[in-house]
Amino acid sequence: PPQVSFTLELEFSCSVLLDRAEVTLQATSDSTEATPQDNVVKLSVPIRYEPNLFLSSNTNLHRYEVHPLGTFTRSSGPEFTTTVKVQNLGCYPIQNVTLHMALPALGHRQATILSVTRVLAENATCVLQPPDEGPQVVPVPPEDLLHTDR
Repeated sequence: PPQVSFTLELEFSCSVLLDRAEVTLQATSDSTEATPQDNVVKLSVPIRYEPNLFLSSNTNLHRYEVHPLGTFTRSSGPEFTTTVKVQNLGCYPIQNVTLHMALPALGHRQATILSVTRVLAENATCVLQPPDEGPQVVPVPPEDLLHTDR
């Protein structure tokens, strides 16, 4: 029997969110057919909307002085304030968004170079995991700049 293939391309409005798209297809003919009941098919497919997330970050300190090896003190250095923002630029709501951040916390000889003092969150729930509970922190390799002119 002859067959016809075609593609349907549907556009959806931002003002109406649908869970499913339902399409009814019906083939008709001028000829007399013995089984006309199989000329109609109803299709129902779930709709998944593509998110449009935008991730940005900003910090108040863009440089930090590193002292020679062995001369660092145990006192805390300047405070970094880093702001991370996740925005939904699309017109569809998004649920269950999870953001994982790994912070470089150890330097030469396992020296702590960064510690989180406080976390302020808006419209989010933040969970802070110490290095022993989260993924293994890879120490930053030391750089020997003593023999470098520039």
